[in-house]
Amino acid sequence: MLSSVGAFSSLYFATLMLLLSSGLFNTFMGVRLTAISVSEVWVGGLIAVYYLGLVFGARVGHRLIMGVGHIRAYAASAAIVTICVLAQILIDSMYVWLLLRFLAGAAMVVQFMGIESWLNEQTDNTQRGTIFAFYMVFSSLGTVLGQLSLTLFPHLNYEPLVFVAICSAFSLVPVAITRRSHPPLQVPAPINARYYMDRVPMSMMVLLIAGMLTGAFYGLAPVYAVRVHLSNEQAALFVAVSVAAGVLAQWPVGWLADRVNRVLLIRINACFLLGLAIPLWGWFEAPFWFLLLFSALFGVLQFTLYPLGAAFANDNVDPERRVGLSAILYMVYGLGACLGPLVAGLLMSYIGSNVYYIFVALCGLVLVLLVRPQKVLGDHLSQDAPTTFVPMPDSLQSSVAAVALDPRVDIPSDVSHDPVFEDLPPVEERVPAGTESPPVEPSVDDTSAGRAEVQQDGKRGDVPPRSGI
Repeated sequence: MLSSVGAFSSLYFATLMLLLSSGLFNTFMGVRLTAISVSEVWVGGLIAVYYLGLVFGARVGHRLIMGVGHIRAYAASAAIVTICVLAQILIDSMYVWLLLRFLAGAAMVVQFMGIESWLNEQTDNTQRGTIFAFYMVFSSLGTVLGQLSLTLFPHLNYEPLVFVAICSAFSLVPVAITRRSHPPLQVPAPINARYYMDRVPMSMMVLLIAGMLTGAFYGLAPVYAVRVHLSNEQAALFVAVSVAAGVLAQWPVGWLADRVNRVLLIRINACFLLGLAIPLWGWFEAPFWFLLLFSALFGVLQFTLYPLGAAFANDNVDPERRVGLSAILYMVYGLGACLGPLVAGLLMSYIGSNVYYIFVALCGLVLVLLVRPQKVLGDHLSQDAPTTFVPMPDSLQSSVAAVALDPRVDIPSDVSHDPVFEDLPPVEERVPAGTESPPVEPSVDDTSAGRAEVQQDGKRGDVPPRSGI
């Protein structure tokens, strides 16, 4: 196992540097702008457009990589991210910063796609779980170290931004000098969105709320920490503890999710989110140790919502359509990450900083009301349900290309791009009376292994009728 992981050490190191720069920048922006009395609306807007850039970049990054190759696309994207960070030292306009953060997010996701494509190409099926787990560990470790590195800078001037730019440029080195051949781009853009929306609407809601919580956390949790009179170092630790706890909780929560009803587990998670947020509504001035404890608990809850929702969705989608499912989940999660900081920022700006945890409580309440085991009929359970729970990092600290590392996905047999046919009446009912029905030859799509036959009546043999669960 260690030899397999060691073979990808350069890519893991690039991931570590990439996430270190991203983690430091997001926390620094919240703390710095709060220190100079910038409205929470602007702070939320900056993190929202960054996540919007991540989602947009995931859609167009395929074309860039296919056009110029992985290494050139990665190098160009790393340069764009570095330029955007350094430009914020020279330019004070918040409107320009919005554009720079959008461009940085779009470029950064291309970097993720390049790294993940190499991992996908040179990993065989027996090692995917191990390689994915280590990729998650280095991603999360980079994010945690990024938060903690803020403590190295006692003065919130341009120095943290220079360090962010250094890390961003450093992530380019192991990829630029690699001797590995260009891998193919394995995960295409998703289609058939309506099929997934109809099939797993409850999972989509869970992913939307999870994205709102995560986006608001990275953008506004540092603001909340500063508003309750924590120092810059304490604010960084407040955020880092939550991320670290969320990573460590993935494995015990996964063990539980493989043995307990997953919808019930999501609802219990939501109940705890709602209950634990209430003491932080501003009733009293909490000591630092108390805030750290609650930050850790919230990390366990909010960073396990995404893998729980994804596991439940995989239980109810045919195995050969899971690549498309993961891409749709990524987009829904990204939409939530855009909306969360905007909504929370507006509320905090007009009401007060303590509204942040009122926002968290409201998100928990929505999940409690909408996610009920009684709503799940089990009509669409896949033949391998329950699928194995897979620990996952914050989804938006990767790209849709990471799905190919998920051991639940079988790329060669995937048919996510094939059309999903609606139920049609028999052929004899669709042909006018007195008209001879033209012969229809059955055909087989042989472009990839395991694709289903297209039957004479126009329906896919492997796709059941659509209905929500």
